[in-house]
Amino acid sequence: MKSVTESKIQQDCYVWFNNNHCLEKHENRGIMFSVPNESTQNQQRKVNTGLLSGVSDTIIVYKGVCMFVEFKTITGAISANQNKFKERIEKQGFKYYIVRSLDQFKKLITEI
Repeated sequence: MKSVTESKIQQDCYVWFNNNHCLEKHENRGIMFSVPNESTQNQQRKVNTGLLSGVSDTIIVYKGVCMFVEFKTITGAISANQNKFKERIEKQGFKYYIVRSLDQFKKLITEI
């Protein structure tokens, strides 16, 4: 059985959120966007303009809620920098989620 990557989980969740859930609900569509923070090209310029190590993979703004979502495989763990970011976000009163499957993501979104 082929293992599922973090990238694949993120892609499936993004497609479902934008192309299924938000369209089916016909309400003020939510916003889900990625935070590409893994590139090393022009690294110093990116740091100088706000690149922050450990930022969640995506940020979702939906129904008055701002959520920070990190995608991991079943066995994946967050790094030290990701944990620091998580702690900072939670101290600000926001929710940080680790999502390991499309089903888990669907449940999270539909419970909002």
